[in-house]
Amino acid sequence: MEVNIYEATTNLPKLIEQALAGEEVIIADAGSPLVKLVRIERHKPVLGSARGTFVLKDGWDDPLTDAEMEDLFGL
Repeated sequence: MEVNIYEATTNLPKLIEQALAGEEVIIADAGSPLVKLVRIERHKPVLGSARGTFVLKDGWDDPLTDAEMEDLFGL
């Protein structure tokens, strides 16, 4: 689908819906194509896909001592 700039500015929400539905929308000026409005494909992360990327040391979730709290927050 090709639309002129004026039509694109007045109907942008409709054009976005069409692009999200997979349709390619070309915005033109005086019949000359300028830009293409297309859906951005987003990939959902897979749970556990970062496994092995970093390692937490044993005790990483132990409560902080009073001295460590004081060092961090000046309490």
